[in-house]
Amino acid sequence: MAVAPVTPVPAVHAVRDLTGARLESLPPLSLYVHIPWCVRKCPYCDFNSHEAKQAIPEEAYINALIGDLEAALPQIWGRRVYSIFFGGGTPSLFSAQSIETLLAAFRARLPLAADCEITLEANPGTFESDKFRDYRAAGVNRLSIGIQSFNPRHLKALGRIHDDAEAHRAVEIAHRHFDNFNLDLMYALPQQTPGECMSDVGMAVACGTQHLSLYHLTLEPNTPFHRTPPALPDDDSAALMQEAIEAALDAAGYRHYETSAYARPGSESRHNLNYWRFGDYLGIGAGAHSKLSFSDRIIRQMRWKHPRTYLEQAGQGRHVQEESMVGRTDRVFEFMMNALRLSDGFAVEDFVARTGLPLAAAERALVEAETRGLIRRDAAHIAPTELGRRFLNDLLGLFLPEKG
Repeated sequence: MAVAPVTPVPAVHAVRDLTGARLESLPPLSLYVHIPWCVRKCPYCDFNSHEAKQAIPEEAYINALIGDLEAALPQIWGRRVYSIFFGGGTPSLFSAQSIETLLAAFRARLPLAADCEITLEANPGTFESDKFRDYRAAGVNRLSIGIQSFNPRHLKALGRIHDDAEAHRAVEIAHRHFDNFNLDLMYALPQQTPGECMSDVGMAVACGTQHLSLYHLTLEPNTPFHRTPPALPDDDSAALMQEAIEAALDAAGYRHYETSAYARPGSESRHNLNYWRFGDYLGIGAGAHSKLSFSDRIIRQMRWKHPRTYLEQAGQGRHVQEESMVGRTDRVFEFMMNALRLSDGFAVEDFVARTGLPLAAAERALVEAETRGLIRRDAAHIAPTELGRRFLNDLLGLFLPEKG
């Protein structure tokens, strides 16, 4: 395996909050574990994922993840972890034994909640019944399956490694071993008709999953689809698809609780809800991000992005590439950017508790948002209106920090 050149390590300084804002209590904590390899990079994907063109250094990476966690322990010591999420890439490329090794290491070093939600992302092209039985035995209690579509033509256009038969087989295996799993679907796909979109949604509902994530295909910079755009449905057609999806899932008993997420009552993703509620998360692995709160500051961290660089730097005990403080105006924007994705919005007391700021810090933007009909509010609660959910980017833009 080729060794990546040594990248200069920027100094990671202790950060000090100059806002005067203090947190009276710390938010819930989640753990995110990034496994960056995949079988083939999809042309729409801008995630930190890398094709496994050579043998994956699975054992070395597992050891690096455990070392990464150990190095971070002083920052989270004594805090209970309420959810764990293995994301990627394709985490299901790793053996069940590797996942079991990691979970055992986490349990030995962290106080996990008794009902800790432990999610593993999986690609239908990697499903084997015995392997997923062993994931469940290792402690994984939730799957998130990247179906994207049940239509073979659309799967091919998206560059997926699985076909429609494998998509259905993945769901069958998931049912065999898991009570709780999510299906990812995409819509507004190349040359997709409204009927084809709703056929995908109908099949997903028929699968009996408790949770669905529906994502509008977007052309992200630095992807093949951005360089050579496929023929996509126009904005009006995509909007009609979204409305039809919402209506169909509502009729099927799913609640649209977050911009892209639908769940039957009680089956919301706890891990993702912690993100949207501006909770804390420790991210370990190549390119993983963290947000950690202390009584006198909130910090963000990013690990080294490329797997080779991450492994090399981890071997020298340097897991964090960048660390910065979340300042006063950034706290307002970042809180709103997350909490206003939720259909229920947020309690005013949660804004104060999670940011350490009075609601007055956001008052100007809140007044403007209410005037435009984008939010509804009272003394205790703030939530996006239907108009605010439809024009979420416009709503969030009101909270952007002023330049100057």
